[in-house]
Amino acid sequence: MNVTLVVPVYNEQLNLNTFIDEFNRHYSKFSELNYNFDIQFVDDGSKDNTAAIIEALANKYVYVRAILFSRNFGKESALFAGLEHASGDLIIPMDVDLQDPFEVVFEMLKKYEEGADVVLAKRIDRGTDTYLKRRSAEMFYKVNNKMSSLKLENNVGDFRLMTRQVVNEILRLKESQLFMKGLMSWVGFDTVVVTYVRPARNEGDTKFNFFKLWNLAIQGITSFSTLPLKIWTYFGGITAFISFLYGLKIIIEKLFFGINVSGYASLMVAVLFFGGVQLIGIGVIGEYLGRTYLETKQRPKYIIKKSINENQRAG
Repeated sequence: MNVTLVVPVYNEQLNLNTFIDEFNRHYSKFSELNYNFDIQFVDDGSKDNTAAIIEALANKYVYVRAILFSRNFGKESALFAGLEHASGDLIIPMDVDLQDPFEVVFEMLKKYEEGADVVLAKRIDRGTDTYLKRRSAEMFYKVNNKMSSLKLENNVGDFRLMTRQVVNEILRLKESQLFMKGLMSWVGFDTVVVTYVRPARNEGDTKFNFFKLWNLAIQGITSFSTLPLKIWTYFGGITAFISFLYGLKIIIEKLFFGINVSGYASLMVAVLFFGGVQLIGIGVIGEYLGRTYLETKQRPKYIIKKSINENQRAG
């Protein structure tokens, strides 16, 4: 049974050799279980020496394969590319910073042998993350699972085991605006969860800042739910109904009782409130329209500058 580890990287020169050393430390144990492993690196247009280090590792180790992007296309595209080029019967995406421990892979393989098609690795302790990141992640899962019919398992990232059949179904999905957690969950199949405590990052800093995480969350929600559009439809209808009643009240007062001049402040509050509501509504519509516009362009998800050892299979 061949297993491919899909490892997207971006400016990870400090972690690559340590990752390979840790893999080699477990390699004999994997072989004892009759699994052949290879590693599919995807360099997402790194600006440091990441590409050069990957090439050196590929020349040294037969199980290392890689594709190098022409520029930075983002982790979602890098992960999709890794799945497209993975040769294994089982595929496991994981990070290079050793926050996804190899020990968990053994638990995943055990669950697969028991009949699972997908094995999710769930973090039960996010103590290594900042308070803001923990709270924002918690809020994202709550909001997404309430707004979308697609329910995501809390505190599960890309680290998971998938069979070849599962990956093939994911690759059939044609959208270019990718939210991989959603796509990998959308295809379904028999899914189980293993839990682990996520260690601290080995070297360097995470490449995801708050702005990138915010955009990813928006992309996730808009990719699998139209509820934000419906909310503004309902809100607009309620607001219009209230405005109609208020207008009717003014007409009646004008015809039968006369109207005393109202204050300037109340008028401005009403104008600014409804103007703000309209702009927010237009912004929500714009998010969906913008993603539809990008999808219609049908641009490739990524461009490969160079492939390394791509003709070699797991072994």
